[in-house]
Amino acid sequence: MKGVILAGGTGTRLRPLTKMINKHLLPVGKYPMIYYGIEKLRAAGITDILLITGKHSVSLYTEFLGSGKEWGVNISYKIQEEAGGIADALELAHNFVHPGEKLLVLLGDNLFEDSLAGYVKQFEAQPEGAKVFLKEVEDARRYGVPVMEGDLIKRIEEKPEHPQSSYCVTGIYLYDSTVFDLIKTVEPSARGEMEITDVNNLYASQGKLSYHLLTGWWIDAGTFPSWFEASDKLREYPNVEAAAPKSGAGDDK
Repeated sequence: MKGVILAGGTGTRLRPLTKMINKHLLPVGKYPMIYYGIEKLRAAGITDILLITGKHSVSLYTEFLGSGKEWGVNISYKIQEEAGGIADALELAHNFVHPGEKLLVLLGDNLFEDSLAGYVKQFEAQPEGAKVFLKEVEDARRYGVPVMEGDLIKRIEEKPEHPQSSYCVTGIYLYDSTVFDLIKTVEPSARGEMEITDVNNLYASQGKLSYHLLTGWWIDAGTFPSWFEASDKLREYPNVEAAAPKSGAGDDK
C-alpha cells in the first residue's frame, strides 16, 4: 500500500506564524507536525510515501526530510501549484499509485492516537472500495458528518445545520486506485475547490464506503487552541531514534 500526505494549504487560521512557514512544519512537541503523519504510516507498514505541498514550501520539506531514509521510509514529492481543494491535491498522486494498488491518505494537520496497522491489513485484503475514519465531537456542525447505515456510510453531509450524528469524518482515508477516476468526475464546489467529501459520496452512492470509529484522541491542529492541545499531548512522544534507523556518520554524539 502507498501513503499520501497532503501538506499544502495556506494555514490562514494560524497566521501570522504561517506567513513565515508552512503550518505542517510548525513544532508540535519535539518534532515538526509533519513527522507524526510519517511515523503513523511507517508504523502501519507503509514506507513508500508521497508528500504533496505548495511550491513555496517544498524546499523546506526536502531539507528536513530528504529522501526519508533517516525516518525509515522512502519519500517523494509533488507540488500543488495553487490551492484547489483536497481532491485536487490527491489527484496529483495518480502516477504514484498504480492500478490495483491501494493508498492511505492523511491530512498533515490531523494528529491522532490510534494505530492504523490493523485497518491497513484489513483494507488490503478487501477487493475494492474506500474507508473513512470517524471521531465523535462536541459540535459536528463544523465538519463533514456521516449518515450511517449498518457498516456503511450512506452519505456525508458537509457542515449540516442539523447533524444526523455526533461523528465527524477525519482527515484519514483509505482508497482503492479507482479514486482517481472518481476525482475526474467531480466538479468544483461553490468555493471553487475540488471537495474530498464529493469523492467520498461517490463511493457511498455505490455502497462502497465503510468506516471505523477512532477510540483515542484526534486533533485537527489547524487553529491555535488545537495546535496548543496537540503540543501538550505529544510533548512526551518517544525520541525519533526509537522509531527510525539512525543516519550513521555525522550524527552528534
